[in-house]
Amino acid sequence: MGTEFNDLFEKWADSYDSTVEGYDVEYKEVFRNYEDILEEVANKASGTVLEFGVGTGNLTKKLIKYGLSVYGVEPSVSMRNIAKDKLGDKATILAGDFIQFDKPENVDTIVSSYAFHHLTNQEKEFAFSIYGKFLQKGGKIVFADTIFEDEKAYDKMVENAKQKGYSNLAKDLQTEYYTTKDAIRKMLEKNGFVVEFTRCNDFVLVMEATKL
Repeated sequence: MGTEFNDLFEKWADSYDSTVEGYDVEYKEVFRNYEDILEEVANKASGTVLEFGVGTGNLTKKLIKYGLSVYGVEPSVSMRNIAKDKLGDKATILAGDFIQFDKPENVDTIVSSYAFHHLTNQEKEFAFSIYGKFLQKGGKIVFADTIFEDEKAYDKMVENAKQKGYSNLAKDLQTEYYTTKDAIRKMLEKNGFVVEFTRCNDFVLVMEATKL
């Protein structure tokens, strides 16, 4: 359920915030407009929010700023500890993942940033089926993640990374479970959602799915 990448995040926890700030040249484009992307997600959230892949708590912090009640889910112990230190008692952050988690009552919005690609397409669809069963009509899923326009765009991005000598980025693109807009749209529609996408940089889209 994406937890096969936990070792990576245990090692990455201490340097994650510097990476998203653009200090790693290979990932600079991935995290371009990072703060605006998180703001976009937070602006679309309302009510009681369930956040997956809290990481170091950067999106959580923005959600709290808007006065939202946040229940966070994060599988990495190191990431979870950093988030708790950063946020104090302003949010509830528990162990879990996109599929195995303790659900709070009356969730209005489900959010995530830079994490959903840790699930295979089969796991993504299963996750949407779970959310579709407890979100009420009008409830939302708002995820910011690397989602490609189509398979050709994905192949081009891998080739570009290799040509630039970005070996870590190329390996990442070929190891994780990145998907396409069409695949995501079909999964969501199958589970009773309508979805809109907003392009934020060459890698990241914000998907806003509303329960019908």
